[in-house]
Amino acid sequence: MNINERISQIGIVPVIKLTNPERDAAPLARALCAGGVPVAEVTFRAEGAERAIRLMREACPDMLVGAGTVTRTEHIDLTQEAGGSFIVTPGFDGELVAYAQEKGLPIYPGCTTPTDYHAALKFGLEVIKFFPAEQSGGLAKIKAMSAPFPQFKVMPTGGISLKNLAEYSAASCICACGGSYMVTADLIENGKWDEITELCRQSREIIEAARK
Repeated sequence: MNINERISQIGIVPVIKLTNPERDAAPLARALCAGGVPVAEVTFRAEGAERAIRLMREACPDMLVGAGTVTRTEHIDLTQEAGGSFIVTPGFDGELVAYAQEKGLPIYPGCTTPTDYHAALKFGLEVIKFFPAEQSGGLAKIKAMSAPFPQFKVMPTGGISLKNLAEYSAASCICACGGSYMVTADLIENGKWDEITELCRQSREIIEAARK
């Protein structure tokens, strides 16, 4: 099973900003895995993202840990050195896509327009990010875009919550949803690991029910 398939099987990708990796990375990784969500997108919106990736991988070696908000080739190098599994970018940047592919890392660029989708097609991508999802037209637009571009599976991120997770997950064009509702600053800063685990469990139950 490749990384795309593993992410699709899980169905939800927590999008994480860690400001204190040494304190929080390991217990967070364990909390996510305990809830049936052994995957994480650690964003470069906070310094030390590569350290967080390394610490999460060390705590849970079988977990898929990638980097988000990647805007420079340096981020890709740091991710790979830390043992990261994939790259996520906010928008479509051909240079970053080519560089990640050269390094052998799956990359999921942000795509919300037909032009973005065309560009992704030229790079042979199979899974793309749709960001910010709700603000860019939501599931209705994703479905409309899938008509001329049926070859793509989509990872919507931005505005995803327990309230709309089922609707997104039920769509055949959705690979997985990205979300931060189970890894909010409050939950992480206050070490509410049991709550994070419970939100992950609820998410998996919703996804499994929606896909039946």
